[in-house]
Amino acid sequence: MANMRRALKIGFAYTGVVVGAGFSTGQEILQFFTNNGTMSIFAILLSGLLVLFTGKWTADVGFDIKAESHVDSLLSMFGNIFGRIVDVVLAFFLYGVAVIMFAGAGFTFYESFGVAPWVGSLILIIAVYITLNLDFNRIVLALGAITPYLLAIVVIIAFINFMSPAVPFSEADQYAEPEATPLGPWWWDAITYSGFTIAVAFSFLTMMGSRSDSRKVAGWGGIIGSVVIILLMFLINNGLLARMNEVNDVELPMLLLADEIHPVLGLLLSIAMLLVIYNTAVGMLYPFLNRFSRPGSRRYKIMLPVSLILGYILSFAGFADLVGTVYPVMGYVGLLLGIAMFIKWLRLVIGKKSPH
Repeated sequence: MANMRRALKIGFAYTGVVVGAGFSTGQEILQFFTNNGTMSIFAILLSGLLVLFTGKWTADVGFDIKAESHVDSLLSMFGNIFGRIVDVVLAFFLYGVAVIMFAGAGFTFYESFGVAPWVGSLILIIAVYITLNLDFNRIVLALGAITPYLLAIVVIIAFINFMSPAVPFSEADQYAEPEATPLGPWWWDAITYSGFTIAVAFSFLTMMGSRSDSRKVAGWGGIIGSVVIILLMFLINNGLLARMNEVNDVELPMLLLADEIHPVLGLLLSIAMLLVIYNTAVGMLYPFLNRFSRPGSRRYKIMLPVSLILGYILSFAGFADLVGTVYPVMGYVGLLLGIAMFIKWLRLVIGKKSPH
């Protein structure tokens, strides 16, 4: 029972890191999946299977090598020279996703509450600053606490839209815009998105895995988080398909779906979106800062405010444009990580079974 609680803690925190601005607003799922029309169902199945395996591998490898940061895992998988190159690329994208979260917070505050985007982004940055001065275990608890609330809200929105769709499932392809997806064929969008997911989660999940009580707890944490992510992908995609005639015209498609049901549900979703945006911002910046400094050190205390101020300035680019530009490239980085992790995982498993 205690082990399951620990695994749930890892799984919910993992979900909290992955499910950020692009995901909770529906923009990510719309761009990578829903605009493929009815084929988006198969795309999510394919992507979900890859997310499931890579989530478990990441947590397992983190535990096995006792990673203090993602650098340990990367050097173990890629060797000293290439590992350092991937490390720099991954650190750059961790920071890039954090900037997207700042932009997403500004849009969400504006669309939901009429607050100026620059104020919304600033509120998030202050909350992130306070959180990143806490210890690691408290950060993990903060990330995991929000996941059940988001899941409940998304289930309600998706179910109501699915039961009374504006667009019947058989007609969704008429309104789909496959040319608006980042990379082309539905199956390649699916594979790349799974790569993006693992690139986002890799740093934080390896650290959570390394701090687990056992390999079993780490692995189950990765599995639980992956299953919750897949469930959310299906629910959001099906909800968006039911409103395929409208969702491409707005920045925050899930908020449109919620508001059409009832304004109170829209308010609850807005709160959920802001909370998971906060989650991902924390989940990206912590490993980024941990890569260059030790938490609590003088360097960390200087880097934290500097990175937040610079991120705030960079966040004034368009939210949807940032998602469409940064995420596909990060997907390729994640695919590389996924392949390397699979090879590392196989070696670890074979090594344990070998009598020598």
